[in-house]
Amino acid sequence: MRTRPPDLAQARPGAVFSKMLPMKVVVYSHDADTRAEMKLAIGRRPAPDAPEAEIVEVATAPALFRLLDAGGADVMVLDGESQPAGGMGVCRQAKDEIYNCPPALLIIARADDRWLATWSRADAVVSHPIDPVALARELAGLMRSRAAAIAAQ
Repeated sequence: MRTRPPDLAQARPGAVFSKMLPMKVVVYSHDADTRAEMKLAIGRRPAPDAPEAEIVEVATAPALFRLLDAGGADVMVLDGESQPAGGMGVCRQAKDEIYNCPPALLIIARADDRWLATWSRADAVVSHPIDPVALARELAGLMRSRAAAIAAQ
């Protein structure tokens, strides 16, 4: 009787993802300091078993949508308090308008805003002030999901 070969992803967690090309992670905020906090929390790779992050900074909604239209993002990290277009509205619009929209991590100001994050169709949520461990954990989960979806195509 022949046995089935072990699944590589199950045999060595992260083996498949760590060999992938870097993922383009878009950080969106009008505030350069907030973008710097996001980048610091993400680092080069948010988790050992996640793909490397190639960070692309965006300060305006029109620039974000040009990037998304061109297919230049794998995952988004959006500041819910960004101005004049907040991350919640931008997320909702992206999910409505962009075919195969990348997963979005939304950073909200108040825990009570989680219902708005649900309305915006964010895939993950963390709160201000930015907790680097929480942001990296949530982003790594989105990156793994996105990598698995890409690999399945």
